[in-house]
Amino acid sequence: MIKKNNNRLTMKKLALHWKIIIGMVLGVVYGLIANKLGWVDFTNAWIKPWGVIFVNLLKLIAVPLVFASLIKGVASLSDISKLSRIGGKTIAIYLVSTVISVTIGLFLVNMVNPGADFDRESIQLSENSQSGADKKIAAAGNVKEAGPLQFVVDIVPTNIFSASSNNSNMLQVIFFAILFGISMVMLPSEKTVYVKGFFDGVNDIILQIVGLIMLAAPYGVFALLGGLVVDFGASSTLFIALGKYSLTVIAGLLLMVVVVYPLILRMFTKVKYLDFFKAISPAQMLAFSTSSSAATLPVTMERCEDHLGVSEEVSSFVLPLGATINMDGTSLYQAVAAVFIAQAFGIELDLGQQLTIVLTATLASIGAAAVPGAGMVMLGIVLGAINVPTEGLALIFGVDRILDMMRTVVNVTGDATVATVVASTEGELRQVTEEELMS
Repeated sequence: MIKKNNNRLTMKKLALHWKIIIGMVLGVVYGLIANKLGWVDFTNAWIKPWGVIFVNLLKLIAVPLVFASLIKGVASLSDISKLSRIGGKTIAIYLVSTVISVTIGLFLVNMVNPGADFDRESIQLSENSQSGADKKIAAAGNVKEAGPLQFVVDIVPTNIFSASSNNSNMLQVIFFAILFGISMVMLPSEKTVYVKGFFDGVNDIILQIVGLIMLAAPYGVFALLGGLVVDFGASSTLFIALGKYSLTVIAGLLLMVVVVYPLILRMFTKVKYLDFFKAISPAQMLAFSTSSSAATLPVTMERCEDHLGVSEEVSSFVLPLGATINMDGTSLYQAVAAVFIAQAFGIELDLGQQLTIVLTATLASIGAAAVPGAGMVMLGIVLGAINVPTEGLALIFGVDRILDMMRTVVNVTGDATVATVVASTEGELRQVTEEELMS
């Protein structure tokens, strides 16, 4: 669209979320064409790597962003009591929303009963699905054998540099960053002024890097989805067979996004839910294409701060924590998948076992890494807790990727919702302009 301004012609910039949507659509179209014309090898060799590079760039800055922003956020509080208050609110809301999501999942799967008529023997599992499921089963077994307090043990790193070398250790990075920030608050300001200035500068630099990376977002999304559609070509039969299960999961995820989160916003904030979704839509699109809350975190923080009006001190604490422990979409999926697999095996789950799913899925989501596929590992733990064969993971592995993309959108939306609520209750939510909202 062309408009005249001060006798000069300028091009109205297309909003980022529209660019990402265009990239997504073109990626799907290309993938379908590539499958039809047999361009699988070409796509895997020349298109898909660019999507991998884009995701790697996002993951590259995840740890330094969390570390610098969390230290800056905690240090800026200057009051330990405020930190404990914000932290208590954040964790409480995260836990409540997770329990709600699991409950919705259990209600839907018991009502729809998608696995009742499932003929497990009639479906030929692909070699990739079986081998992929076997890896998740083995990983789940390792986690289960570690003991009930292993999650707490894993939070405390033995070496912060080693912890920082792997994005799956984000909780360890968060622990050290919070400890570092609290210690800064406890020391006299004259002793920490230069350290604060250093991390302020690092945080600003990382945010600038985020801006540069997002210039490539539409192209990265195109490559990611193009490669994904090509990969799905071999498992279309399994996808159709599991359509009822997939629709049940999707219905639950939609309920969280269009009912639960808007209700929470309405109860605790003055933010209109349409404005909320407009503001975070780029983060949602990126979450869908990357299937990673950690990779999406830089964009989520930028959208919450600049387009929702969440203060930096709140967003820098709530969102990194949420990307690690708040997995509403993953928890809902685990509840549906666990009951579905039990139904497929002809196993009746009593009320006690279903309550066990609520507890286990909630706790498992806290320890789930904010990376693609982590939900499947945690699902293995949930299945073990209710004595359902973990081999059932092979039944749903073929459709897990697309559902992973959708549940990551819910995870990110939940993080942004809680950040907005906490900011509002703390008086740290500013009014944004229409231009800021739409940019």
